[in-house]
Amino acid sequence: MDAKAYYTEDNHGAYQHYDIGDYVLDGGGTINNCQLAYTTFGELNAAKDNVILVPTWFSGSHQIMAQVYVGKGRALDPEKYFIVIINQLGNGLSSSPHTQLANNFPSVQISDDVRAQHQLLTEKFAISSLALVVGGSMGAQQSYEWAVRYPDMVKRAAPIAGTAKVTPHNSIFTQAIIDSITSDPAWQDGRYAISTDVQLGLQRLAKLFTLMGWSAEFFNKERWRALGFSSMDEFITDFMIAYFAPMDANSLLCMAKKWQQSDVSHGRDGDLATVLSGIKAKVFVLSIEGDLMFPPADSEIEQQMIPGSEHHVLQTTDGHFAIFGTDAAFIEQVDGHLKTLLVM
Repeated sequence: MDAKAYYTEDNHGAYQHYDIGDYVLDGGGTINNCQLAYTTFGELNAAKDNVILVPTWFSGSHQIMAQVYVGKGRALDPEKYFIVIINQLGNGLSSSPHTQLANNFPSVQISDDVRAQHQLLTEKFAISSLALVVGGSMGAQQSYEWAVRYPDMVKRAAPIAGTAKVTPHNSIFTQAIIDSITSDPAWQDGRYAISTDVQLGLQRLAKLFTLMGWSAEFFNKERWRALGFSSMDEFITDFMIAYFAPMDANSLLCMAKKWQQSDVSHGRDGDLATVLSGIKAKVFVLSIEGDLMFPPADSEIEQQMIPGSEHHVLQTTDGHFAIFGTDAAFIEQVDGHLKTLLVM
């Protein structure tokens, strides 16, 4: 399947585009006619103070966020809140390499995502206050940037399984993601005809995420059986490789490089502790037991730099990819913490 066929409403659910114009990026370069793909749930109240923003993670779209985290009686309840899910730049639905400049798509930073999202919220909806910003993995990176960049706008933030500054270990992992694609001869410096040409690179990437995305306990306990697979090899082939196979290689690279460079203290005076100490929002840092990408110890170090914040470790056998909703008990824990945060 070609990327242009994959990144459609048929595969990702209905969404709208907002044109933020010719968008100048923090690292230089411009995305012409920059488009943000987003969807909303619920109604904006008269005071415009019931807004929850949900940014997306690496490879994910608004659809998975809505399916796993939004619903009546949930923390993200559309009967109480106006929930806005915005696809990050480069994820295939918002402006991305395959929709615009192919291998010449400019380098994007987490700060670019957040500034663009801010422009959408303020221009389209005249929103000046966010009850909560919550996101997992790369969505957590964006949540931290939101809390730092717009301290008076963000009332609460809940970064899940992500850090404010990429660690050395995480940087090595993201480089392996990048190398898995760019070392495939079919990548051709980003000038491949269709994304499925880069099959070897996408398979390598899928196997890296199999290794790092799930905990050791997930495999030791054969948790893949609960997901409907009869063998580990079947799980890797029919779930992990099949998941990444239709995606656009250049879009994945765009997000991986953004992830690797993530650092809320970049371009700001002072070190990480100084920058995080300026957050005014009430923050719950949620990390995941057995997460090999963003270990709880890394999250706790940053959490201790944020005034009045709390750190909660979510229990699961599924590691980082529990954020996909594979463990109902994990999702119940997330909901519980978010409900508590939303009344603080």
